[in-house]
Amino acid sequence: MLQRGFDRTTVDDVASHAGVGKATVYRRWPSKEDLAVAAMESLYSTEMPEPDTGSIATDLAEGYRSVLAFVNTPDGAAYLRTSIAESVRDDRIAALYRASTERREAQSRRTFERAIERGEVRADIDIDSAVQWLGGLLALRAITHRPMPSLDETDALVALTLRGVGAAG
Repeated sequence: MLQRGFDRTTVDDVASHAGVGKATVYRRWPSKEDLAVAAMESLYSTEMPEPDTGSIATDLAEGYRSVLAFVNTPDGAAYLRTSIAESVRDDRIAALYRASTERREAQSRRTFERAIERGEVRADIDIDSAVQWLGGLLALRAITHRPMPSLDETDALVALTLRGVGAAG
């Protein structure tokens, strides 16, 4: 599904790839939609570690590098495009994607809360926007088929974030 998208993936393809008959697939998942939901649920269960280095700049850099390394792979880019497309098509996948996104946002929120406690970040920031802006940029680039930011851009993206949330020096 990541390689071909939902519409071009068939149950025959899945059965062949798994080395089983189509009937075996249908016994477990009664429809292609149910199979897609199960596949996306498996993908969304993957978690990225939450950096906690004691510095917001280093935490953001590690987190951004991890995300950028992933979205710059063929599977990572396909994951993002498929997540967006399938979330629009199927409310069940949208709910899975939202839950996965909310788990990642909660991790990032903790990163910013620790930085606020250390005085590195202003206490009045809109944490939701600070947490969501990179994902929004990546989604926009996926939808418009523009290149993802590269790993070389990590420091610039961290600097952009810190200019928006940083404590007055």
